[in-house]
Amino acid sequence: MKLLSIAIPCYNSAAYMENCIRSLLPGGDEVEILIVDDGSQKDNTGEIADRYEREYPGICRAIHQENGGHGAAVNAGLREATGIFFKVVDSDDWVNAVALQHVLNRLEALEESGGVDLVVCNYVYEHDDRSLLSTIRYKNVFPENKVIGWEETGKFRPDQYLTLHSAIYRTEIIRQSGIVLPKHIFYEDNLFVYAPLPLTKKLLYLDEDLYRYLIGREGQSVS
Repeated sequence: MKLLSIAIPCYNSAAYMENCIRSLLPGGDEVEILIVDDGSQKDNTGEIADRYEREYPGICRAIHQENGGHGAAVNAGLREATGIFFKVVDSDDWVNAVALQHVLNRLEALEESGGVDLVVCNYVYEHDDRSLLSTIRYKNVFPENKVIGWEETGKFRPDQYLTLHSAIYRTEIIRQSGIVLPKHIFYEDNLFVYAPLPLTKKLLYLDEDLYRYLIGREGQSVS
């Protein structure tokens, strides 16, 4: 069993998906990278996914499906995941390799002492020109590097909410919640992140700038 399954929803993503995949490869055998080709037809997204599966067997897996949108691609990744934990990384985003290793080390240690249901990390907004814009941290909400329950959390600011970018869930917790994202949905963070919260008992915050969230790319949903 893998420690962490990472789903990458890809739709005509050939121009940037390799940057995302390569940022996850330093996780080595601890990670399972699920490259979900969501019915791409305008480029060679599917071929790239197949190539990484060939070049990194046991780490990368290519999943091909008819186009169902971002939500359907996340569903496919969750359905195929074998990791103890599950995370989504969009194909035009990436992660910091050093932070990824720190997170994996902590997840492994936690499993030896009872585990957690949800790990929260920071995420960083970066512009398409690679200029740093801002980092969302949670130091005022959670004590750092301490397993806690909800009674020990602080208050979120209006600009400081849990998202797909910040959350790493125990896979079984998501599955127990029964969440299935609708096809062709945008901005599924609320559904995917908040539906499992009633089942979440043990949390951990790591002050690691793990997720790099690209904004400003022409054609992306937030434009």
